[in-house]
Order: sequence, then C-alpha cells, then structure tokens
Amino acid sequence: MIELDFSTRAEIDEQMDGPCSYEELRACLRDLAVMNRLTQAHGPTMLWLEHMLCSASQNASETQAEYLKPLKLVDVGCGYGDMLRQIERWAAKRNVAMDLLGVDVNANAIRAAREAAPAVSRVRYAVGDVCACAEAQNADLITVSAVTHHLSESEILRLLQWMGRTARVGWIITDLHRMPTPYRAFSVLARGPWWHRFIRPDGLASIRRAFREEDWVRMCAAAGMQQDAVEIRTHRPARLAVSSKQPASHSRAGPDSRMSERSDVELPQVS
Repeated sequence: MIELDFSTRAEIDEQMDGPCSYEELRACLRDLAVMNRLTQAHGPTMLWLEHMLCSASQNASETQAEYLKPLKLVDVGCGYGDMLRQIERWAAKRNVAMDLLGVDVNANAIRAAREAAPAVSRVRYAVGDVCACAEAQNADLITVSAVTHHLSESEILRLLQWMGRTARVGWIITDLHRMPTPYRAFSVLARGPWWHRFIRPDGLASIRRAFREEDWVRMCAAAGMQQDAVEIRTHRPARLAVSSKQPASHSRAGPDSRMSERSDVELPQVS
C-alpha cells in the first residue's frame, strides 16, 4: 500500500469540477449534502454564528428592542445551498432577521440550489465571481464552506482580501483538514454503493487538496491580515475553521446592532 504524503498540498483534479450534465451534478450535490450532515460539516459555521450572536448581544444597548434592518449574509461557493437553508432555519428559530445570498460560479449548482429550496425560502442566489458580484457587496457576514480546497493560493488571497474589505461584522472559512486520519475515515465512510460515483474519489482528493493550520497562517499574513485578527480552530472530525471578527468601530455591533435581540443562546444541534 502506497503511503500518502500529507505534508504538502496535492495538485490533483476532482471529477465534480470537470464537465458533467446538470442531472449528474445535481445527484452528486444531493449526496454531498447528506455527507455534510453525517460529518457535521456545517457545525463550525453554526457555532461561529452563535458566538457572533452572543458577542453582539453582550455589546448591544439593553434598550434595543428590534432589528433596524436584516443582517446580510453572503455564502461564497454556496453549491447546493444546504448551508444557507440551515442558516435560514437557525435564524427563524432565534428571530434574527437575515438577508441571505448564495453566490457560485457554477450556474448548474445555483439551479440545483433553487430547485432544492422550499417554497417559503427567501434565500437569494446569484451566479458569478463573488469578488465582482454587485449583490454581494455591503455584507455583514461572509461564510465560505468547503470551497477553498478548489482554489489556488492566489485565488484564496484575493478572497481573503475581499472579505476583509467587505464583511462589516465578520467572516468565516471552513474546509477540510489535510490529515491522514480524516482521509482514512472518509475512505471507509464513502465506500458504500449507494453514494454517487463522485463522492468517494472527490472526497479523498478534496482532503489531499485542503490546507493545514500553518498554510492558513501563511496565507492570511500574505493577505495583509494581522495574526491577532484571525482565529484558526480545529473541529472534529475533519475541519479547520478560519475566522475574523471586525472591531466594533467597523462592525454593526453596538446600539444599532441587528444581532442583539437574543442573549439566551443555545448551541445548535447539527444534524
């Protein structure tokens, strides 16, 4: 058996990134959404949102009675939209008014996300490069989930710089952790014949294409970010989360905060 090297990022392709029919991509995205639930892929982002809500609640004026405007969240590389649908349910349970926008360069992914959305959903979608998307500007929060392993380092630097300029409250990137244990565990989990044929090979490739903590430290520094302005956390079973919270003078926190209505926060149950 060949021993893989996880010390450096692998330069390999994923089948899902290549040409395929809409029906094939949609089927793959459906199974990927199931895998995301099984591996708690959305957990780090949901915990971060809870933390941001708690922080804003503690800093806000006690006389704040209602939100002035919906909190605008942009999900970069939204794919099937399962992250946004979970955030929409989370916000509804907590009476947090939100304007949710998903952006993806793949028009077929956006089509699949729209088709998967319940009729009552108010999530908006846009096709294109998020850094050049007019609808994505003036965001309060920016989330990026399982996207960066698809990008080159130069593309990630551009994204980091755009988020630093754009997010008025904060941003978070969550992605796979390039480590042997998650690789071996996923190899077993995705072995069943019921998964779409892309899931196992692409998932294994994704882990090898992903980053480690030292990679993120280097890239954030190259993007001009101060070390103490960025937090990097490991989340089991196989995720790294990189996040930044804007200082109060730059953010919407304070007397006009739109995240301040609830202070009795409970951690989310990610299913």
